[in-house]
Amino acid sequence: MQKVFEELTTAFRKHGGILHEEQYKHIVTKYTTLLEDAETIFILLQASGYPISQLSDEHYRLETCFTSHKEQRYCVIDIETNGSKPGTSQVIEIGAVMVQNGEIIDRFETFVECAFLPEYITKITGIEPTDLIGAPTRKEALTALRHFMGDAVFVAHNANFDYSFLNASFDRFGLGHIGNPKLCTIDLARRTFESERYGLAYLIDFLEIETATHHRAFSDALCAAKVMEKSLETVPEYVKSADELLRFSVSSKKERRIKKEKER
Repeated sequence: MQKVFEELTTAFRKHGGILHEEQYKHIVTKYTTLLEDAETIFILLQASGYPISQLSDEHYRLETCFTSHKEQRYCVIDIETNGSKPGTSQVIEIGAVMVQNGEIIDRFETFVECAFLPEYITKITGIEPTDLIGAPTRKEALTALRHFMGDAVFVAHNANFDYSFLNASFDRFGLGHIGNPKLCTIDLARRTFESERYGLAYLIDFLEIETATHHRAFSDALCAAKVMEKSLETVPEYVKSADELLRFSVSSKKERRIKKEKER
């Protein structure tokens, strides 16, 4: 599905956020199987969190192209794991906050049942094996997170790790792939304010963010949300939609300079 997400997003951006039914089907039919058709793919896209909608006049729309970056819902996530590789490790704690219009409108926090917790993980996180006894199973916790995320933008500090780890975990338990657009607060911070370093621990001190503890999922999700809030204070005026913010967060200096010159 990842190729479908990428190709559709490229096409939507090329055509102002709207695709005719023929354009949509031309892309998705390349990835269909005997058990899937274009309509089934649409259902799977929405279930995955990809922000697509179907208009009444045979057109499809990418919602992030038409939602202002302030009104967009952002699911800021952090996970703790018992190792670094999703193939041999698992999530042990998930924390997330839903942010919209600069306010936290919902929260998600859970331990995850785990039979093996290395001592070094306990030293880093403070999570004890007893904390995980009787916690929701991986499938239960991941299913709940899937519902919580909806089609919000997936946000994390060093987002590639959380995104890829959760994506592999979702796939393992039959929950499909993550289709939510991804925003990394490290990338966004680098483009909006100067700092000697951009690791979360450093930014917590640099930005004087109040936090209960570092290396705990919910606390780190809150801190990442604060980093995003700081960045959004200084994004250029030409960044208006959520999709423009996503593109800005990975833009080059040359691209940003050209954008600024066009605004003059």
